[in-house]
Amino acid sequence: MGSLDSFKTNEQTILKTIVVLLRNTTWRCGKLERSIVRHLRNRRQNFGKSGLSVREIMHHLDLNGEKKDECIDAIKRLEKRNIVRILPL
Repeated sequence: MGSLDSFKTNEQTILKTIVVLLRNTTWRCGKLERSIVRHLRNRRQNFGKSGLSVREIMHHLDLNGEKKDECIDAIKRLEKRNIVRILPL
């Protein structure tokens, strides 16, 4: 039971982080990564905000269930490639 509690705490921490777009490129990215970068780019162009929470990104892309895990993995891959930066809240 302890590991399940730590998993839920880790998931809640990830959902409260802010994702900031560093570079506007989607070269060699998958469909989900492209949609995340596109949403961050449009959001910044329209409203001037440079970052969004992971929860807002998932809500906009209408993700639930296993797709949430895929979205978190995609954001981590984008951070590894220096396209976005994940900032703790």
